[in-house]
Amino acid sequence: MAHDPGPDETVVDLPAGRLRGAVEDGLTVFRAVPYAAAPVGELRWRPARPHPGWSGTRDATADGPSAPQMYREGGDPVLGGHGEPPFDEDCLTLNVWTPAVDDARRPVLVWIHGGGFVSGSGSLPTYSGATFARDGDLVVVGINYRIGPLGYLHPTPEDGEEYADGDAGGNHWLGDQLAALRWVHENIASFGGDPDSITVAGQSGGAVSTAALAGAPAAADLIRRVILMSPPFGLDLPSPEGSLERTAAYLEIAGAKSLAELRSQDWPALITAVGGLFARTSRWGYWPTPFLPVIDGVTVHRHPAEALLHGAAAGIEVLIGWTREEANFGFALDPDHAGADRERVTARIAETFGAGAAPEVYAAYERARPGARPADVLMDLITDELFRMPAVRLAEARAAAGRPVWAYQFDLPSPAHEGRLGAAHCLELPFAFDNFEQWAGAPFVAGLTPAVRDGLAHTMHRAWIAFVRTGDPNHPDMPHWSPYGTDTRTTMRFDSVVTALDDLAGHSRRLHEGALRRLTS
Repeated sequence: MAHDPGPDETVVDLPAGRLRGAVEDGLTVFRAVPYAAAPVGELRWRPARPHPGWSGTRDATADGPSAPQMYREGGDPVLGGHGEPPFDEDCLTLNVWTPAVDDARRPVLVWIHGGGFVSGSGSLPTYSGATFARDGDLVVVGINYRIGPLGYLHPTPEDGEEYADGDAGGNHWLGDQLAALRWVHENIASFGGDPDSITVAGQSGGAVSTAALAGAPAAADLIRRVILMSPPFGLDLPSPEGSLERTAAYLEIAGAKSLAELRSQDWPALITAVGGLFARTSRWGYWPTPFLPVIDGVTVHRHPAEALLHGAAAGIEVLIGWTREEANFGFALDPDHAGADRERVTARIAETFGAGAAPEVYAAYERARPGARPADVLMDLITDELFRMPAVRLAEARAAAGRPVWAYQFDLPSPAHEGRLGAAHCLELPFAFDNFEQWAGAPFVAGLTPAVRDGLAHTMHRAWIAFVRTGDPNHPDMPHWSPYGTDTRTTMRFDSVVTALDDLAGHSRRLHEGALRRLTS
């Protein structure tokens, strides 16, 4: 039965000041709550600083600005868009959804949005925490953090001198997320949440963030569980030295010689320059990523794919998965990729497996998908390299170490664009949130059969809730889901019929293991 908040339950008193939220459909919601000082002026490209607080009662009934990002009127043919104005640098805020402002100590879910490190917002309606809060009796937090050049641009050695006050390194996106996590731990009890039961979840770039956050020494013992949805762990993340070429290219495009000069530009100019960096860094057959996390040895010590295998992070409970055709999101509607011929795809395979193995690898992919066109082979290769195989390797390593991990694959295809998207990247999101009314403007959900859609969404959504509450995704309305083990490799397949299968990714796993063994022998 829905809780009916009383009039006093829209107000909380925090160390920073008093907040007034709003009652929305039986939940109490606080929006645009600052968790750090505005990173503007001299604080641009500086780690997040504590917010100074406020006097009186701060209104928290409306969303604040999202992080500055590229914006295209009319959206895109897959998601329809992934960020809406207003945008502003003063964006280090979060939203909280709670069934009640009380002392119930409910489990907490912190959501980190994805978006290729350049787009997205924790306050997008699609990422509303209302369904999780209402259906799971959870407290849900969605965060905004710096993205694009403001969050991921890494300093040159000369600019690094500006960090002599202890602000060494870059990766300000991670510093923002750490500040938000600390805020949650210190304040969430005032919203009815349990600071000792925090699950952090993210999708795509947000899943990379989630893993990096779990592995950060500053977050030790703050995270109990993580949900990693489609993490692109196959990304080759640069060292500081490796990032210099990209930083130099961005400075040139922006017409600046240093971060000091960039500080004199307004943020719209900085975002405009991102388009030029896309053009400079894109390669055929690879996911475009103008900005990347940097393994700087100061803020990020290892690839996030390895973070959950070491130290205190190794004991965190993990749910990880991917979609069957991740790469179709970015490439299936692009004529230059969708029209690729066998020769070009084989050449792309050779970049990973070597020229000698490339024809054999191509043939193996072709056999796995009867009637496959060269473009299908390319999509499956990119999906495996960037998403599926790195996730499987993480599951294998955790299982071998006796660490808890559950694995899934999302298989339900989108009927949009004559079915060319398949089970594309991001398609599992509305199912996990079970909030299709918020995704009405997303082309990739058009045409889904309502009964199948709603049944699968119920199953996934309840599994995510069960995992947040207990560390085990099982619930009565689904087949039994066993942890991933080195003997069974159990993987839950989310499709029109939900099924637990052993070694669902076995073909890809054996293909990549065998080809890479031959390459290194």
